[in-house]
Amino acid sequence: MTSDPTRALFDAVLRPHRSLGPRGFLVVMCILCTVSFIAGVSFLLLGAWPVLGFFGLDVAIVYLAFRANYAAARLEERLHLTENELTVARVWPSGARRQWRFQPYWLRVELDEPVTDKSQIRLRSHGKSLIVGSFLTPAERREVADALKRALAPLKQG
Repeated sequence: MTSDPTRALFDAVLRPHRSLGPRGFLVVMCILCTVSFIAGVSFLLLGAWPVLGFFGLDVAIVYLAFRANYAAARLEERLHLTENELTVARVWPSGARRQWRFQPYWLRVELDEPVTDKSQIRLRSHGKSLIVGSFLTPAERREVADALKRALAPLKQG
């Protein structure tokens, strides 16, 4: 029986997690707008009309912060392992793309111990090193590193 060198032995797409979805964002912004409007009108009726503009400014800043957060969430890393190579493709929020290739036999997957928020998954081979999944939670880093090590193990045995 012959093996297929193009068959994927491991394929994962890593993306940053955002706990607030589009619907939740809409709800938060509606509540914030309502509270800011009521508070602003209250100050307006008391004669402090300039305060109304600051409430609008607060809403605009919160909106822009959320939009920046959602834009940063478009980062994506794809790890694709075949018998011949591990390809890591990273796509930044701007759309820029970069690829790295590693020969699986020599590849080492390292995860800093103990696994904390500052731990990193490092792929090392032939003097090259690449950190992947820096945006993942510690549990997700452990899961990805272990799964990649399991997928690499049969290739290293020959």
